[in-house]
Amino acid sequence: MNKKKIINDPVYGFISIPSDLIFDLMQHPYFQRLRYIKQVGMTHLVYPGALHTRFHHALGALHLMSLAVETLRYKGQKITEAEEEAVSVAILLHDIGHGPFSHALEQIIVKGVWHEDISKLLMNKLNQEFNGRLSMAIEIFNGTYPKNFLHQLVSSQLDMDRMDYLNRDSFFTGVSEGVISSDRIIKMLNVVDDHIVVEEKGIYSIEKFLIARRLMYWQVYLHKTVIAAEFLLSNILKRARAVAIEGEELKCTPALNHFLMNSINSEEFLMEDTNLEIFAGLDDTDIMAAVKIWEGSTDFVLSKLCHDLVRRNLYHVDITNELPDKDKVEDLKQKAVIKYGLSYEDVSYFVFTDDVRNNAYKPGDGSILILMKDGSVKDITAASDNSNLEALAKTVKKYILCYPKDLI
Repeated sequence: MNKKKIINDPVYGFISIPSDLIFDLMQHPYFQRLRYIKQVGMTHLVYPGALHTRFHHALGALHLMSLAVETLRYKGQKITEAEEEAVSVAILLHDIGHGPFSHALEQIIVKGVWHEDISKLLMNKLNQEFNGRLSMAIEIFNGTYPKNFLHQLVSSQLDMDRMDYLNRDSFFTGVSEGVISSDRIIKMLNVVDDHIVVEEKGIYSIEKFLIARRLMYWQVYLHKTVIAAEFLLSNILKRARAVAIEGEELKCTPALNHFLMNSINSEEFLMEDTNLEIFAGLDDTDIMAAVKIWEGSTDFVLSKLCHDLVRRNLYHVDITNELPDKDKVEDLKQKAVIKYGLSYEDVSYFVFTDDVRNNAYKPGDGSILILMKDGSVKDITAASDNSNLEALAKTVKKYILCYPKDLI
């Protein structure tokens, strides 16, 4: 069978599948599942074109990795064919542990377990199936391989993951502020003392990359309507679990039912293969099928939450720099008690506060290093004459208040 396939990608054009191993991994059910997990959760309810998947993103990151390896080899860095395949496998599988709707339901289905943890578990399972051929890829993914710069290409503040998702998410949302010069950035990459650096003439492309990331967070990932939709979805799962534990039979797929009926902690999940295998059968379709069924639940709270999501009747969201006014929050809760006939405890599904944080760059946390013309290496914030970068390094915290629009 010819496994040297090419795929037509809307962002980069034709993407080549570089090896038989990568083709076989892409054909595996763990990876094919990513076709049914949206890359940006509920963002399509704001930007209708944002229906792309984790499958798309993994292929894009794989393509950028091939360009990065080619560039570094051209500049004299020794990367063996085995290392090239391993770093390609690592980036291909970096998001394989994502659950339904990506980040929207992280920590809801299994509390205390992040998608990176699940990715490691699934990669280890695949390594067993493929007779140890993923061992080097796993070392690179975990940062234990001797050549640290290979890990940085997979996971850092200037990795192929971030470069692809900014390009891809801006493409499918239509938000042009997220477009970055990924080709130019990759051409400017080099390695100094086992660290990825960017040559000085690429500094403006890095500045644009960081600014684009900040803008995409506020305009797309943390858009207030996206926040409203994702909180609504997570509240549905929380309520469904509470209702199921109290004894109401909720129809859903066996995989989703397993996580509704069993409060599985992180230790149990990480230790028992059964939970991992069942999780690997979950995708967006399990959730949306259940939401449509649960709209007919006898539980008012669950029924209304599902009804509102199906009809895109989302929470109203106030985003402020200060904590929401306590009197306003209390007034809204009392209105909800009267309007919906709820107990004060159940009102928290409809009126609640939270916060969101955004920081485009963290100095010292896998810093973006600039190789100056005199041979010195500086952090981007020190190398740049753009004073805005110092502001980008600060975490911006905002407060949110969510409540139904019919309470206004």
